[in-house]
Amino acid sequence: MLTLKTEDLTAVQLQDYLQYAIAPRPICFASTIDADGNVNLSPFSFFNMFSTKPPICIFSPARRVRDNTTKHTLENVLQVKECVINIVNYDMVQQMSLASTEYAKGINEFEKAGFTMVKSDIVKPPRVAEAPVQFECVINEVIPLGDTNGSGNLILAEIKLIHINENILDDKGKIDQQKIDLVARLGGDWYCRVTADNLFKVTKPLAKLGIGVDSLPQSVRFSKVLNGNDLGMLGNVENLPSDEEIDLVNLLPEVKEVLDATIGDATNRERELHELAQAFLHRGDVELALKIVLL
Repeated sequence: MLTLKTEDLTAVQLQDYLQYAIAPRPICFASTIDADGNVNLSPFSFFNMFSTKPPICIFSPARRVRDNTTKHTLENVLQVKECVINIVNYDMVQQMSLASTEYAKGINEFEKAGFTMVKSDIVKPPRVAEAPVQFECVINEVIPLGDTNGSGNLILAEIKLIHINENILDDKGKIDQQKIDLVARLGGDWYCRVTADNLFKVTKPLAKLGIGVDSLPQSVRFSKVLNGNDLGMLGNVENLPSDEEIDLVNLLPEVKEVLDATIGDATNRERELHELAQAFLHRGDVELALKIVLL
């Protein structure tokens, strides 16, 4: 394993390693305004939500690694403590990237990138009409993290108003994770797109008390078939099945076929049972998979 001391790396090297490794990152497409009324629009991938009540987002316009200069967004929020965080989806990603161009102060990136300005309801900076979700925010605090190349500036933005395009809502009025078609930043020029074929669900353990991987037999914990994700699902069940429940699994045709084909061959029997259990795990039938590996 490559081990690096951060103090031995240049800002450029650090940025490269960090941005490729800490990914994907959501994108804050921030519109701001200065004291003279000049509008700025710029994306930042040092961004996330950090509180629900109050609703706080934080993004960081870092000092430029190249020459240690600050960005117009930072200068604007120090003058006018408001912003709009516009969420970026796939349909607008190329225009969003264009808006990141370092245009001179006073140049309106809305116009350069071809976005539509919409008047905000309670803050001065305009919203991006094309964005599926728009947050009108006030700036609670700006925290500089240093004064050298690459140093961040944490902008604590409190969301006061949320605008949502109704086309991305499901029949219950909630945001549909497939319809919103989000994108995220990776390292260098790389992005990723959240599409239906790469979405998956992981059952939250907060609703119940999982038995834990350590409660599984050693043969399961150190299986040559089951991987960490498989063990995580098995360890998230609330109770081990009873002996009677496990015995009933012998009646399943798939299980009976494995047992009959591996009589006297314990090694292959375990492997094939674990492979069968893994198949059921991938179908979402965790309880049945657990009973199979406990045979």
